[in-house]
Amino acid sequence: MATKTRPRVLADLPLATPTQACCAPGVTEPMSRENAEDLAVLLKAVADPARLQLISLIRSSANCEACVCDLTDALGLSQPTVSHHLRVLTAAGVLNREQRGTWAWFTLDTKRLKEISRLLI
Repeated sequence: MATKTRPRVLADLPLATPTQACCAPGVTEPMSRENAEDLAVLLKAVADPARLQLISLIRSSANCEACVCDLTDALGLSQPTVSHHLRVLTAAGVLNREQRGTWAWFTLDTKRLKEISRLLI
């Protein structure tokens, strides 16, 4: 009979020794309330499976841009639902929107996404 391995939890991870740095180099002070609120809006915008898929689809598209018409079928969601998710990502600054004729095209704002990585790394 095979034994199940349980996933590691935070308590199972080794503690840092006093000589190890606990934070990334350059992180010397906590963020301001204004920056925290701005980052919370960003994190809330990307904390949805459909929105993460949209970011991935756009990032993997040719020239890192995609038309809303291509995203609807790829996501398997209705056009109004996809448009809602794109609006949330655009409002949070994750996506840039450009109107080309009757279609909207979206590109990633990589500066905005780097804000997440700076917090985590």
